Amino acid sequence: MNNPQDAAAAPQPKAKIGKVVIVTILLTLGAVWLAQSALFPRAFSPVKLSHKEQVTLREKLLALNLPLEVTFKDPEEKFKPGKPLEPQPYSETAATREINFTEREINALIATNTDFADKVAIDLSSGLISARVLAPLDPDLPFFGGKVLKLSTGFGLEYKEGKPAVVLKGVTLWGVALPNSWLGNLKNVDLVEEYGDEGFWKAFAEGVEDIAVGDEKLTIKLKE
Repeated sequence: MNNPQDAAAAPQPKAKIGKVVIVTILLTLGAVWLAQSALFPRAFSPVKLSHKEQVTLREKLLALNLPLEVTFKDPEEKFKPGKPLEPQPYSETAATREINFTEREINALIATNTDFADKVAIDLSSGLISARVLAPLDPDLPFFGGKVLKLSTGFGLEYKEGKPAVVLKGVTLWGVALPNSWLGNLKNVDLVEEYGDEGFWKAFAEGVEDIAVGDEKLTIKLKE
């Protein structure tokens, strides 16, 4: 004869089915959320500088003679045309050789001078420049057409042994770290050391006297 207590303790089929349904729903919702996050990431929020930050950035740009826009809250406070240029002898006496920008200033310049305001975000930390990029894919592309490519990368940046060092730290695609072989075996390679014999990297290295990346700050000192 069956023990009534054993029968009561046995799990009921309906309870098992209910648990399976709940787990299935949760897994489905999780998979949908991951797919949406990976293939349809939200656009970045462009950096908006305060009035004080905008004034400081404008002064830096004027000192470097860089014709870049700075968006002010009051449209009338944008760069205004100054006095007509007057002929004068060339001189480097008052010229600056140091470039100094904060993380917010760099992101604000990207937002106000390019079409990547909500697609590129730069992060500055000790010895490292990181970038997050959202790149819409061509709608006619097979499988991923119309999706948004989510890419992240980082470069180590410092000055050592009398020259700048630029080191690729890696690249992630939709949150997946790409293998070194896919990056041309350039991961953790000093690009200046590797390609500094000619072309861009040679000219870049020869023109830099010092370079430093700190928390939210980039400083480059140029040679004469």
